[in-house]
Amino acid sequence: MLLVLAAPFVWLAGGPMLGFTVGAVAWIVTRIIGAVIERQARGREIKTQIALNFGVLMGRVWVVGIAILVVGRTAERADGLTAALVALVAFTLYLATSLVLRPSERNTQRP
Repeated sequence: MLLVLAAPFVWLAGGPMLGFTVGAVAWIVTRIIGAVIERQARGREIKTQIALNFGVLMGRVWVVGIAILVVGRTAERADGLTAALVALVAFTLYLATSLVLRPSERNTQRP
């Protein structure tokens, strides 16, 4: 959500929009797919959950990394740098919020 809100500011500042768009789209698409797979893994045994979550994590890293490389090689280097910065900021915010919210999820009683 913050990536979508940041887009007008990047555009007004004259930043590389191609890099921003590629980084944001790669992050959002992989996050949606990851959330769907994580939700499906919840009802399974613990080994399967760990395997699926690890696979999603590695897949997301590869997809975002390849998107950054492709935009950096096909367009200007500034676009690749912007895509990498977008992915870094998005990951940092995701990690911080998950560290804050996950302990509260563990403490709730499930029927």
